Amino acid sequence: MLTDVVLIIDDEPQIRRVVRHALEHDVARVLEAPTGREGIDTAAAQRPTLIVLDLGLPDMTGADVCREIRHWSSAPIVVLSARHSDREKVELLDAGADDYVTKPFSTTEFQARIRAQLRRLRLSPASADLQTIDADGVTIDVVKPAVVKDGTAVRLTKTEWEVLRTLVRHKGRTLTHRQLFTAVWGNSYGDAQQYLRVHIRSVRRKIERDPVRPRLIVTEPGVGYRFEG
Repeated sequence: MLTDVVLIIDDEPQIRRVVRHALEHDVARVLEAPTGREGIDTAAAQRPTLIVLDLGLPDMTGADVCREIRHWSSAPIVVLSARHSDREKVELLDAGADDYVTKPFSTTEFQARIRAQLRRLRLSPASADLQTIDADGVTIDVVKPAVVKDGTAVRLTKTEWEVLRTLVRHKGRTLTHRQLFTAVWGNSYGDAQQYLRVHIRSVRRKIERDPVRPRLIVTEPGVGYRFEG
């Protein structure tokens, strides 16, 4: 029985129609809102499972809508936009979005991204409860801490471990360079991309089967990194 409810916040009726038709067979109900304020009010009243948010709203920016909803909801937010800049992707992810789809988009890819978000939501209801992950021959215990690759213990430095653990605890979600840097180094100053590039390279060398073509720690060019366990 379908139980998920999706809210579409978009001022274009044709886009809402496309999204509704793409999702109606996978979710129980699709709600619609044509403005940012109405979307926020609907999200607060209906508490949808997932939100599809357009950036080009008539009354407020998509980033502001995202930040407002993030104050009281952890529902996945998938952003739709005709803009393609890395800066904008970073801004939305920093504001709390979980994924970013550019227009025009493939319906099948969009459906797959939504299913992936809903699946992660069901499998990982609370990141704090996550204890171990098994992926591509690597076992990561975020409690002990410990990393084992093909039966052999992997030695990580304290910083390498913090980088890996942060990515694992947000499995499936792209963390921007600034989000990851802040999680590991706090409010320190420095070149986030450069610091992370060095430590990500080292972690990949220790846990990936092919560090040149990583399958666990994936780079989102110009934006950040994601753990695909």
